[in-house]
Amino acid sequence: CSSKRTGRKSKKKNKKAPMKDLKMEEESSGVEKLEPGTTFPPTFSVSEIKNKQRRHQMFMKLKQEKRKQKMQLKKKRRKEREALGDKAPPKEVPKTIENQRVFDETTVDPEDEEIAFDEGTDEFSAYFNGLTNPKVLITTSDRPRGRVVKFCEQLATVIPNAHVYYRRGLALKRIIPQCIARDFTYLIVINQDRQTPNGLVLCHLPDGPTAHFKVSSVRLQKELKRRGKAPTEHSPEVILNNFSTRLGHTIGRLFAALFPQNPQFVGRQVATFHNQRDFIFFRFHRYIFKNEKKVGIQELGPRFTLKLRSLQKGTFDSKYGEFEWVLKRHEMDACRRKFQL
Repeated sequence: CSSKRTGRKSKKKNKKAPMKDLKMEEESSGVEKLEPGTTFPPTFSVSEIKNKQRRHQMFMKLKQEKRKQKMQLKKKRRKEREALGDKAPPKEVPKTIENQRVFDETTVDPEDEEIAFDEGTDEFSAYFNGLTNPKVLITTSDRPRGRVVKFCEQLATVIPNAHVYYRRGLALKRIIPQCIARDFTYLIVINQDRQTPNGLVLCHLPDGPTAHFKVSSVRLQKELKRRGKAPTEHSPEVILNNFSTRLGHTIGRLFAALFPQNPQFVGRQVATFHNQRDFIFFRFHRYIFKNEKKVGIQELGPRFTLKLRSLQKGTFDSKYGEFEWVLKRHEMDACRRKFQL
């Protein structure tokens, strides 16, 4: 028994011996222990903390510190501006994708003689010279369902002199000659997917052009919060924003020719096509005069977003049509600061 016990004691002594050696090595190498309350090195990041709760706490603390520093800088600058008065330096303009946009060679100059000549001889010249009045036919793809039918009906309340007809399986090549014979100036076709609008073909008659758009973010009138009463039959004003290139100029004129040239200001209705980063946002509002200085607006609906897919010369022709412009996503969307419209 005594031999076994001595053996166990000797094993325990052997286990403790290496720990003493490690301590001796640390002291000899000159490694100093970290004292409590020491800060992290400058290369430290919160993501290195393995404990999830501790990592979240550290992240929230850093976020609060940054917010405090930002607020202190704001207060400091505001006091400096109040002290300097008119001599204060101009405010810094924040960097955005829009103001960092890559320059496009096709940007339109309104005083350019070539552009003025093109406008006087293009397909929309008869409308802008007051020779024709817009008359629009709205139809759908085959067997429309659900929200597509309501969307077409509400679109007809926005565009004056618009008529909704069901497709009944007819091809567009047969519909276009009938529209021209009945003096329609536009054909709008709403495509659908899973009973929701997902595409729009806008064909100017009789000579084109034809534009194909992707439709997204459709909100009908009942789906809008704080909406106004139903739109009246007055012709609305039209606002076109940020259509700066030659392609964008053509698309802007295509939208402008949908509405009569002389808006009825009594109705106080405005149709807006706002282009931002090649997405065209449509809104329909009524403005209200609260007093001599303040004006309020009510959204009437519907609202939707368009993305141009192609622009074709002439009327719709999927086989032999000549395309002026086609969206190539992998080539054109490679640079985020380059826009087509």
